Amino acid sequence: MSETQKIENVIIVGSGPAGLTAAVYTARANLNPLMIEGEEAGGQLMITTEVENFPGFAHGVTGPELVAVMRKQAERFGTRYITRNVTKVDTSSMPYKVHVGNEVHLTKSIIISTGASAKYIGLPSEKQYMNRGVSACATCDGAFFKNVEVAVVGGGDTAMEEANFLTRFATKVYVIHRSENFKASKIMLDRAKANPKIEFITNTVVEEVLGDGKSVTGLRLKSTTTGDVTTKNLQGLFVAIGHQPNTKLFHGLLELNEVGYIKTKPGTTYTNIPGVFAAGDVQDAIYRQAITAAGTGCMAAIDCERWLEAQHA
Repeated sequence: MSETQKIENVIIVGSGPAGLTAAVYTARANLNPLMIEGEEAGGQLMITTEVENFPGFAHGVTGPELVAVMRKQAERFGTRYITRNVTKVDTSSMPYKVHVGNEVHLTKSIIISTGASAKYIGLPSEKQYMNRGVSACATCDGAFFKNVEVAVVGGGDTAMEEANFLTRFATKVYVIHRSENFKASKIMLDRAKANPKIEFITNTVVEEVLGDGKSVTGLRLKSTTTGDVTTKNLQGLFVAIGHQPNTKLFHGLLELNEVGYIKTKPGTTYTNIPGVFAAGDVQDAIYRQAITAAGTGCMAAIDCERWLEAQHA
């Protein structure tokens, strides 16, 4: 590492709406951000076909298109990109070090926007029909399932919430759960049980997503008690078995909550390490929308800019 190596003002780790919004704001503040966007740049939006709830797109936009537009905007103000994965972050001394394989980048501050990934059942057929009847987000895709029957897999609050939400559109919602014991809070479970459009199928797992090559036509279900296999005809499957924040890099470095999301100081994007900020789904287990991720990306940029100013950086 040469003595004259450039020290960045800010490195943004991860892309997606949070990172890209942070890039737009930090770039416009003349911080000349470097974004290490990862090999799967763009995050969850890259596997989202239709985005109809992002303000400013009256006729909707595809996830990849939305990412491309945001990326161009950040680039216009001077954001530089490295499309590789960060392998290690070292905040033991200033400047901080961000490793990308054998390369080391020095920086005064870091904005983390590595996002989260939906957990899936893990069936090849589930993958095949992703965005063609299989979804992991009812608030994103529910409106595409008007007047049809759908299923939700899961037993926690998210599954109950998604099932209730889907009854606004679907004629019937089956909640499929592997046991009779639910992780969901009593209030959420009672609400779902009281909904006449929701039917519970317990002690059951999804064995196969059935389709006609274009979209979902049904599910093959297996009883966890008898082993019996049945088929249910329906048009949609919502997988609500949780999300996994992409925080493996930060274990032992940043304060995480019990399920692995980065803890931020309430009302801010500050982490427990000075000059390290977190935005988007990596620190938000509640809302998980492109627009809320973008909002926290803006907050992280402003927090970062003010923090750098206070350091007379």
